[in-house]
This record gives sequence, structure tokens and C-alpha cells, in this order.
Amino acid sequence: MTTPSMAAGGDPRRLLAHVRHLTRRVRVAQRVTWLPLLVLAVVTFAAIPIHRYGTQVYGCKAIAEEADLHGEVCHVRNVAATVYWPVALTVSYVAIAYGYLRAARTRGLGGRVVPYVVTGIALTVLSTAVVLLVVHEGWGLPEPPNRPDGLTLFLFRVIDVGSAIGVALLVLAWLERHLALLLFTAGYLAVVLVPVDGGWGAHRGNWGFLPPLVIQGGVLLLGGLGFALAQRPWRHR
Repeated sequence: MTTPSMAAGGDPRRLLAHVRHLTRRVRVAQRVTWLPLLVLAVVTFAAIPIHRYGTQVYGCKAIAEEADLHGEVCHVRNVAATVYWPVALTVSYVAIAYGYLRAARTRGLGGRVVPYVVTGIALTVLSTAVVLLVVHEGWGLPEPPNRPDGLTLFLFRVIDVGSAIGVALLVLAWLERHLALLLFTAGYLAVVLVPVDGGWGAHRGNWGFLPPLVIQGGVLLLGGLGFALAQRPWRHR
């Protein structure tokens, strides 16, 4: 009868190296990294019309003359976006889980995507709840017509769904022991937390939300296409 140690020539170090090599090959074969990135990119781009046409302005009041400003201060809300993000992301995570598990069954391997999916849904719910509390209770928001300072805007980006997507991807990178995905996610979070819009948001009115969504969706799309090319079957033959 042939034992693993005999197959490895009786050398424990060679046996350990062989086991590590097989473990790495299984991890690589389990990866469908492109799938969540492309799905999340579609969800991000699909949010553009929701943010544009779902915004409601109400309760406008003229600014007091002693403030040495002119115009009106209005309340703005977007119920459609508040509903869209948790629903769309939950459906997306379920679809991602299905895709991962189907790929795993096709390859005769196990799947490790469930913790990522659970984390993603939990972070989405938490992000939505915190944003609703901040908006409705006014936590950390200055009195109109004052604008939020830089720190407040940064904290808003921390609790936004874009950051929730990034943190969940960090979990996926850890599950897959995927250094490339870890580096990609770090770059994505940098884009989310330090957005560059060229001043668009200050002058484009109802379209001020557009640059962050386009940039974030574009990063996810390019990342998904890149990983899809890198993980083509022929590269592992």
C-alpha cells in the first residue's frame, strides 16, 4: 500500500511542499474574482438615474439677510436611492454567491464565498441605517446655510455604500488569500474615500453625484475585466 509519505519519497519537507502546492492550486481554481467586480460595477452604474431622478427638494426657505448670503436653503432627500442600494446590493450578493457556488461545483471544488456575501449584506444594511440616522437626526451636520467641513464629508464617505463594498471585498481577498485583489481593493477604497471630481459637484447642481459613481463604477469594471483576463482557463493549464 502506498502512503503519502512514500509517494513524496519519504521526505516530510517534500510532502509539506506538495500539500502547500496543491492547496494553492485549489485556491486559485476556486477564484471567480471577476464576477463580484463586474456585478457591483453594473449596480453602481445603474444607480445613476436613481440618484438623478429620484431626488426631491422641499421645505425651501430664504436665507436671512444677516447671513450676508443670497438664495434659499432647501431640504433634499432621495427615497429611491435609499431603497435602491440595499435591495440592489442584496440581490447582487445573492447572485454572486450563486455564481461562485456553481463554478465550484463545475470544478468539483468547495466554495468559500458565503462569509463574503454575509459580510456584504450586513455592511449594506448597516451603512443604510447609519446614513438614514445621520440625515434624519442631523448628526454632525451644521446648521444651514453652513456647509459640512472636510472631516464631516470624509466621514460621510466612510459610511457610504461605496466603502461598504470595499470592506466586503477585503473579506473576499482574505478568504481567497488573493494578494492582487487586496491591492486592487486598497486602490478602490482610496478612490472612494478621496474622490476627485474636478470641482464638478460644486457647479453641476443635480448632477453633482455623477463623478464619484462613474469613477467607482469604472474602477470596478476595469478590475473585473482585468481579473477575467488573468483567470482565463488556459492560463492554468
